[in-house]
Amino acid sequence: MTVMATKFTPEVLLSAPRRSAAVPNSTGTLALYTVSEYSFETHSKKYAIKVLDIKTRQSTQLFDNPAYSEPTWLSETEFIVLKSNDTATSVLVADAAKPDIVPYEVIAFTGSLSNIKVKDIGNGTIAFAGTGPKEQPESPDPLTSAKVYTSLFVRHWDSYVPKHKQGLFYGALKKDGSKFKLQTKDLVNALHGTEFETPVPPFGDSSDYDIGPAGLVFVSKDPELNPALYTKTDVYYIPLKSFTEEKSPFPQQIKTGKLQGYAGTPVFSHAGTQLVFKKMRNRQYESDKWRLLLIPDIKDLSNVQEFYRTDDGEGAWDRRPEGVVWSNDDSELYVTAEKEGRQVLFKLPSSPLSAKQLPEQITEDGTIGSFYNLSTSDNRLFFTSTSLVDNSSYSIIDPQSKELGLVSSSSKEGKSFGLTKRQVDEFWFKGAGDYKAHALVMKPSSFDPSKKYPLAFLIHGGPQGAWAQSWSTRWNPAVFAEQGYVVVMPNPTGSTGYGQALTDGIAGDWGGRPYNDLVNCFEHISDNLSYVDTNNAVALGASYGGYMINWIQGHPLGRKFKALVCHDGIFSTLNNWATEELFFPIHDFGGILWEKRDNYARWDPATFAGNWATPQLIIHSELDYRLPISEGLAAFNALQARGVPSRFLTFNDENHWVLKHENSLVWHKEVLGWINKWTGLDTAGLADDTRNLSV
Repeated sequence: MTVMATKFTPEVLLSAPRRSAAVPNSTGTLALYTVSEYSFETHSKKYAIKVLDIKTRQSTQLFDNPAYSEPTWLSETEFIVLKSNDTATSVLVADAAKPDIVPYEVIAFTGSLSNIKVKDIGNGTIAFAGTGPKEQPESPDPLTSAKVYTSLFVRHWDSYVPKHKQGLFYGALKKDGSKFKLQTKDLVNALHGTEFETPVPPFGDSSDYDIGPAGLVFVSKDPELNPALYTKTDVYYIPLKSFTEEKSPFPQQIKTGKLQGYAGTPVFSHAGTQLVFKKMRNRQYESDKWRLLLIPDIKDLSNVQEFYRTDDGEGAWDRRPEGVVWSNDDSELYVTAEKEGRQVLFKLPSSPLSAKQLPEQITEDGTIGSFYNLSTSDNRLFFTSTSLVDNSSYSIIDPQSKELGLVSSSSKEGKSFGLTKRQVDEFWFKGAGDYKAHALVMKPSSFDPSKKYPLAFLIHGGPQGAWAQSWSTRWNPAVFAEQGYVVVMPNPTGSTGYGQALTDGIAGDWGGRPYNDLVNCFEHISDNLSYVDTNNAVALGASYGGYMINWIQGHPLGRKFKALVCHDGIFSTLNNWATEELFFPIHDFGGILWEKRDNYARWDPATFAGNWATPQLIIHSELDYRLPISEGLAAFNALQARGVPSRFLTFNDENHWVLKHENSLVWHKEVLGWINKWTGLDTAGLADDTRNLSV
């Protein structure tokens, strides 16, 4: 961002450059990243691959071809880039020091190749891997669109489940003169002839596998369990000596005893002899606590050691580790984990036998995403992060001294948006039980503590999730704050980052403790935040937050708001078996519908629809298969039948989220126009009752 925004509007949010995580090279001198930018004037998107000089902090554009993706370092200056079309992918090699030289092809892959990784395994050999379709899909019958299924899944997230699965492909690259060359005729499908699939759909990525000098490790669903009913995934190991083997050995499962849930993030040590990964215990719970596990010697898969293991199986560290990086000498692990509205870095010894103390926190604020060793000789870490005012920062930290330095901020630490850290606040309030709950606050940039501002009360989804000090292009509190609201984002029962007990507390109690926490939060605002006018308040939520909006409608808290916004919410919990991942309602409602019907019915918003009275905007899209559109239509029908002022917004090409730029702009204008109308704020340029999208 080089242009200063006069006001942080939806257009500014959605057209701001979006940077990927930056990845440093082996010497810590350069970092590769991509950036995309959308123009509402030309209705077009720009894309570029760039390289950042870490010392001078200057960036250089290397390519602007939108067909290029996934820049990945091969050497100090050479890197791989994928060039894809509808039927094939070319793996090209480029040089950041020679941006004018046309990249050359090293691999021609039939089909879509993605999630690439490389690893120097010695003797001048670079192991290469990526994921793609195991088999090429058959051409559809042009005379019919029929699909026939005889087992679960039928559809997943936003698409009907295809017959063919994704495979893991490998090969070896070696210099032949001045150019790299593939050492086999084609890439080898390591999962050929198996039922395994990686990455795990729908959101798996390159973190679902890793390359080591001794072979590959990957995560896959347990092929003996139905993926609609169970979350169980496992880590598998494929030993390879040279990555030129024309046929790989059958994958070996790493068994984890009583830990039978999701597996994730397998990462080889730098030496390649050790493996760390994470695992959940419950095989029908997507938000269980991750536990870190170590295999001290990859040649002995039976020796699996758990960090901070306790006799009761709960684990002594009450955090949920996400990303994992080994120190250069393999003596320490660095992990990210949520903590009270942040995602921060921790460090711990790399052996469970040495990890006597709980991990040490080494960062304080913001949300850290991808992070890497700065170089093979520098023990500092290079990481990408965001905050509530900054959409992309690259920083370096010394894990020992905790000395932190900013390398690059896309928005000049928020200044380009007209935002500052002074707008961000937080408070703790009494929960519905014997605990304190937490909330984040975003104030207008023109905030005056002597004035009163209407309240925008945001309820997060999940339900096992949390509001955090992080950037979003979908629910960005700064957009609401710059309309003139004080935005409060409570993290009630069910939230992550406050210990597993609070996260687990929502199961079987959807409209109980979480609702009462929100009531207490609203009362705390009324009693303690003198600059908030709780008599002029609106509440908004998506997914579980949308469910809670519908629940609030039928209960006393609903009468505290001038208007409500429900995005992709549940109208009736009794309909929740129309979802795709059935393990979700099975866990959260304590069993299957026909055996535990009372558990589903107890927290059904539709039961209380006779009390609905607050004006409400409903948003629900056609491709949301997690919460089918019938839920949004039913809620809108109920509001209309009761004569409650209401509005229905839908997109036929969006899923659980609204992702396309032009659609997202409509979403923002509809939402802001709706709440501003009822709170008396400016609606100029926003949606109003004269706009009918169905015409």
